[in-house]
Amino acid sequence: MTETDTRRATIDWLLDSDPSIRWQVMRDLTNEPADVVAAERSRIATEGWGDRLLSLQDSEGKWAGGTYQPKWTSTTNTLALLRVMGLDPASEQATNALSQVREKVRWNDHPDAPWAENPYFAGEVEPCINARVVAIGSYFGQDVQGLIDRLLGEQLPDGGWNCEAENGSTRSSFHTTINVLEGFLEHERATGAADVTEARLRGQEYLLERRMFHRLSTGEVIDPAWTYFFFPTRWHYDVLRGLDYLRSAGVVADERCAEAIELVEKRRDEDGRWTMHYSYPGEVHFDMDEGEGQPSRWITLGALRVLEWSSGHSTVK
Repeated sequence: MTETDTRRATIDWLLDSDPSIRWQVMRDLTNEPADVVAAERSRIATEGWGDRLLSLQDSEGKWAGGTYQPKWTSTTNTLALLRVMGLDPASEQATNALSQVREKVRWNDHPDAPWAENPYFAGEVEPCINARVVAIGSYFGQDVQGLIDRLLGEQLPDGGWNCEAENGSTRSSFHTTINVLEGFLEHERATGAADVTEARLRGQEYLLERRMFHRLSTGEVIDPAWTYFFFPTRWHYDVLRGLDYLRSAGVVADERCAEAIELVEKRRDEDGRWTMHYSYPGEVHFDMDEGEGQPSRWITLGALRVLEWSSGHSTVK
């Protein structure tokens, strides 16, 4: 089978799926007309996985009865998944679901916490959690300016963020930083405001200076687990997630991400697909992939997007 045939077979495999995958394939890989893409995207709210997730919201506006717990079926994790799936924020279903969250949900998984009665989009205290709320809120048209201001004040001197800063850490975390970068990028897109751009670019440099997965001090790989890919990523970093952020942000790939891009290519199997190597333990509403050790449509979609971005918009030699 030629490379072209393999790609065509992979695209067909991706399209033989849920609307939440199909519309992104049409937009990013097959370049379908905008109206065709929009029609496919609209189906998320009424069919398949998106419809199933929306139907699980309870009368208190929550999923699984919790704001951040239990993992991974709580309100935050479910909304994060709906964002990644691309539920249209303007749809009636999204508008109704988010109004319930905005009006009813509080951070009372731990009733004695000082932030227990904060409205959902006011967040809590951990930067990685608040950053996910920023991404969710910005995507779904909610006011998260208070969290934006807080995160701007929590950026560390090296350019990133770390949930352990309150415990004395002075070095950033890839995990926390990627969540903030994604949240800030969603905020810029949603509002057109440039108040976070400088901070986001500094955080972006934190990743690039470390070549997406190496220690700045020694050059060693920070965590070998990051060189394998997961879906959903939850709050965790991996190389593909980092590269997909760069793609989404319109960054021109340079030598600092060349090794990471080569790693993505290396993980492709002979059928032109990418495997789910591991999934994070915890409850899920339902499976959206074939499971560990099997080819993953979500990971394959992300990997193909990254490789096409790097080959078309790159200074890598």
